Amino acid sequence: MATVSFHLKEPGADRPTAIYALLTIDRRTRIKVYTGQSLHPSKWVKADQRAQVRGKGNELNGHLNDALIAIAERLQLVYAEHLAAGMLPTAATLREAAAPARAEEPIAAPIALGGMFWQRYEEWVTYTRDAGTVRTAQAHATAGRHLREFADSTGYAVDFDTLSTTVGDRWAAYLLNVAKLTDNTINKHLGRVKSFMKWAAKRGYTENTALDRVSWARREPDVIALAAAELAALEDLPLAPGSRLDKARAWFLLACYTGLRYSDLVSIRPQHLRPATAAMPALLRITAKKTRSVVNIPLSTSALSIVNRLLAGELASIKSQPITNPVLNRFLKELGQLAGIDSPIEVIRYRGGIADVTTCPKYEKLTVHTARRTFVTLNLGKGMSAEFVMKLTGHTSYKSFQRYVNLTPQRVAEEFAKFHEMPSTH
Repeated sequence: MATVSFHLKEPGADRPTAIYALLTIDRRTRIKVYTGQSLHPSKWVKADQRAQVRGKGNELNGHLNDALIAIAERLQLVYAEHLAAGMLPTAATLREAAAPARAEEPIAAPIALGGMFWQRYEEWVTYTRDAGTVRTAQAHATAGRHLREFADSTGYAVDFDTLSTTVGDRWAAYLLNVAKLTDNTINKHLGRVKSFMKWAAKRGYTENTALDRVSWARREPDVIALAAAELAALEDLPLAPGSRLDKARAWFLLACYTGLRYSDLVSIRPQHLRPATAAMPALLRITAKKTRSVVNIPLSTSALSIVNRLLAGELASIKSQPITNPVLNRFLKELGQLAGIDSPIEVIRYRGGIADVTTCPKYEKLTVHTARRTFVTLNLGKGMSAEFVMKLTGHTSYKSFQRYVNLTPQRVAEEFAKFHEMPSTH
């Protein structure tokens, strides 16, 4: 008698792991057969040897369970056929039986190919989301959506074996000419699909590396920063205490005073605040969501005051939740206009290497990320070393830090004058 059971290769893993079948013959002989399927351990019901089908994010697991049932039936059938012939099936024979039969694809519908590719892509997005990087997972999903739209529009069947350099070039051209994306966005989408292919290769899903040879030039975007006078104007702007704009300003100013990203601002909890001691000022000790690095940020009097308001719940929205990033960005534009932060700035976007230049008031481009560059620019202007500022922001390389450095013409002139004799202005 033979029984078939299903198990996870790494039940304690924090990522999707392979599912294998165990064919047990007469309680003595056991043959392990990998099913070609994988699942995150948190979604596996050990007692049932099946994937969870209830709850958000488990909608497709019923198909996985159907596949496991079919595999068990095929393994039992092969065992019975070999038993009738007076022999036991080999591991290779069982592996072949576990593999699903490949259906013939109709010539008129090549787009039906690529099912496994998209299944693995969804697995990658889920893996990223489960790892705690929700926004990164959303970006991965967006890149995948653009790739699907390319496949639907051109009738090309995207699959692991069909992603050649030619297809990569055609997809990039599609993103430029049809989707009307900028060079930097095209570069990011290409990079995400390349990352997926590398992730898939590590798991044995593919050996195709052709996409690595496809590239699209990236142009570093201009990230604006507030000047000291503009920051002061925002600080001094009279607002009703507790109003939506007062709360939005507090979030933004805290980012200007600490250099924290939005994702880290809204993660601040009482345990992150270290009170002042005789030897150390009050500081925030927090693990950055993006880089997983620990940063220690001394708090100025103004920053500590806002942190105390935050921890007291005074900056929460009407739903008792932190203000969302899009809503905060919208309020910041309103605040910037009220504070008179309206100097004209050039906004340059590149598409196919061609610059598209527009001019707008500065407040129209204010976002919460403006605060991070403001923190870097103003502290460097006060004489802090780049190494010290990088320690506060959590940057690990000067290359990534450099784009946050906004050297204004006035700052350049002042630094130059420190080392050279300048002509009199009289």
